[in-house]
Amino acid sequence: MNFIVIGCGRVGSQLAYRLFKDGHQVCVVDRAQQAFSRLDPEFRGRTTEGDMLNSDTLRRAGVETADGVAVATNDDALNAVIGHAIRTHYPQVKQVLVRNYDPAMREMQEAFGLQIVSSTAWGAERLRELLIDPEFRAVFSAGNGEVELYELLIESPWQGRSVANLMSASGDGGVCVALTRAGRAQIPSPQEAFQAGDILTVSATLEGIKALRQRLQLGPEA
Repeated sequence: MNFIVIGCGRVGSQLAYRLFKDGHQVCVVDRAQQAFSRLDPEFRGRTTEGDMLNSDTLRRAGVETADGVAVATNDDALNAVIGHAIRTHYPQVKQVLVRNYDPAMREMQEAFGLQIVSSTAWGAERLRELLIDPEFRAVFSAGNGEVELYELLIESPWQGRSVANLMSASGDGGVCVALTRAGRAQIPSPQEAFQAGDILTVSATLEGIKALRQRLQLGPEA
């Protein structure tokens, strides 16, 4: 696939290199030539120097045939403007992602209807989880960490109890995604009875998963 990364800072340079290592065609855009020195020496994609809001710069980068664009400069307002301009003038680009650094600026970026990735918000959320309970097994993070997939080990006190019996503890903060038994995953019905050793995968907020783990620890009779 053909991708453009706008902004060759710490995030942009890492993203460009990882996309390149995955076998994609990558062009990195930055207004300063020296910014490209942050790219890994193994990077063999293209670089384009120029004003990142200039249509000529974007055309030289290949925006008209790009499958996706990631806007990752250090300026949240600039990221929003560039992302909006690309979505407006190049609707053929399937995916336009915008980096957020300052959480206070997220509302402004979201007002443009852009897909936002906030390294600051996600990092803070993950650190909060680990500080509160390092035994959380988050296997996937959606959005900026507001909802994650967790794996929960079902132990013998819950043998024969239903999925619904456990999931009721999460209220609106959790949804059962899968149950893995003897290495085989299934989408269980609410009436599915647990066996000891099952692994339950749930999509939950931090509050939802805390309620579920407390329920697991207290046992089904609590």
